[in-house]
Amino acid sequence: MKTLLHNLKGDKVIWSFVALLALFSFMPVFSASTNLAYMNGGGNTLTFIVRHFVHIFIGFLIIYWVHKVPYHYFRNAVLFVLPFVWLLQAITLFQGTLIGGVNAARWIEVPFIGITFQPSTFAFITLMIYVARFLSRKRVEPLSFKSSLLELWVPVGFTIMFVLPANFSTAALMFSMVVMLVFIGQYPLKYIGLILGSAVLVLAFFVLVAKAFPDATFFNRVHTWENRLASFTTDKPDEDNYQIEKAKIAIASGKIYGLGPGKSVQKNFLPQSSSDFIYAVIVEEYGLIGGFGVLLIYLLLFLRFVVAAHKAKSIFGKLVVVGLGFPIVFQALINMAVAVELLPVTGQTLPLISSGGSSIWMTCVSLGIIIGVTKKEEEIAQELEEKQQRDEALQRLIDQQLKREEMAEAELATRDIETDDIPSEGANPMDAVRNK
Repeated sequence: MKTLLHNLKGDKVIWSFVALLALFSFMPVFSASTNLAYMNGGGNTLTFIVRHFVHIFIGFLIIYWVHKVPYHYFRNAVLFVLPFVWLLQAITLFQGTLIGGVNAARWIEVPFIGITFQPSTFAFITLMIYVARFLSRKRVEPLSFKSSLLELWVPVGFTIMFVLPANFSTAALMFSMVVMLVFIGQYPLKYIGLILGSAVLVLAFFVLVAKAFPDATFFNRVHTWENRLASFTTDKPDEDNYQIEKAKIAIASGKIYGLGPGKSVQKNFLPQSSSDFIYAVIVEEYGLIGGFGVLLIYLLLFLRFVVAAHKAKSIFGKLVVVGLGFPIVFQALINMAVAVELLPVTGQTLPLISSGGSSIWMTCVSLGIIIGVTKKEEEIAQELEEKQQRDEALQRLIDQQLKREEMAEAELATRDIETDDIPSEGANPMDAVRNK
């Protein structure tokens, strides 16, 4: 155990919060999977909990492996990964497959393995590292809008446009996080204003084209956006409104202390009880105390990301922590806000708690990079401490040597005085007395 803890470098507080969220996730996932077990698994919930354990276990292996890689390696690697991400997104967007009757243009299946994942989550990580790289570069001349448009915003827009047709909520989160990162990176405010205005025009144009071609598969998600906004602003009954109502009933049933672990009732009626609406199940079973407890952990994790970014010595390290850490917390807040109907249904999961493989693994990749940044700063601090200790030890040796030399000189001077006081052979003792 000591060897394992010794190999876990980096910020131990972040490690602790991540482990706490992962351990807690088993209880609500196990409880929420009962309805899925009876509908799809023949009533066996063990399959779902074992699957979740495998996902969490692989996730922690990912964190461990990634945090061992020096984070500055990702600075240049992102230039080669980004074109691959675009290719992956293009394949995903245009494959036009269905999973369970649901448009699966956001998922892709890994050949020979059978695992599906969302390339948009991988694109999110890659894009934030790319933006951090751009902002941390040293420039001889002042940054111009033209140069940043080609080097920064064209790749950003290209990446987001692959996500937008199939997943508006993720595209909006990506864009807002990029804007937040460039603001923190001291990108000129007047340029940010131009980008925001351009983004509104592009989105309006996309919606108009979707209205012009309503039967095109490429634009079929726009109708879903409209329905979700309509159900959020009105009481018109539909599937999303049904889920929200069940989530609100679950939260109201939990009261302060909750119904108890595994005793949720609304999990049997929520279609996404183990993923999108797992927070409602948590509040129903553990009450407001459990709900606020989960919220508090995410907020503390957010504060720890702020501390880690502040401690990072390099600009790139600071921006990477912000760019990868803040979206995890914001995604959690969005998931909770949807459950209490503060936001329309978005499909965002609760990081490290909701069931699912690719979402957990991509979150773990981000956490591994963040911990890698803190590990580097920890190593630098340790090196400085060791150097200070060596300097102090060397100074002590020098002081001891000087003290010995002073003592030797003092002893020698004492001997010389004593020698001067002894009369030489053949000398008259009275002469010594007269001299004195």
